[in-house]
Amino acid sequence: METTNRYSDKDLEKFKNLIEEKIIKANADLDLLRSSYMNDGNNGTEDTSPTFKAFEEGSETMSKEANTQLALRQEKFIRDLNNALIRIKNKTYGVCRITGKLINKKRLTLVPHATLSIKAKNMQK
Repeated sequence: METTNRYSDKDLEKFKNLIEEKIIKANADLDLLRSSYMNDGNNGTEDTSPTFKAFEEGSETMSKEANTQLALRQEKFIRDLNNALIRIKNKTYGVCRITGKLINKKRLTLVPHATLSIKAKNMQK
């Protein structure tokens, strides 16, 4: 979709900096999640009652599954942010892929990887 609407290079640079900061934080969060579900979870419970140990292992499995899901969501978030950097480079960042109009700056500040304006997003519901 060809559009004459686009954010200025100055605006794009601001969004680029914001996205790069979010990528750094998101990668740190992802590392934390990965390390939490990669741990062996050995909390020194060998000498406690078998019932407690079984309960703890069940809880640990649920926790690992939850952390794995969070890690997958985090990976998608990082991928979306990297795609936003590509759109900045191509100077198509901030253009709604449905309406072709600029996405509101406030929305992009809150959701920098957004590809839809609020109007277009609401049309999808």
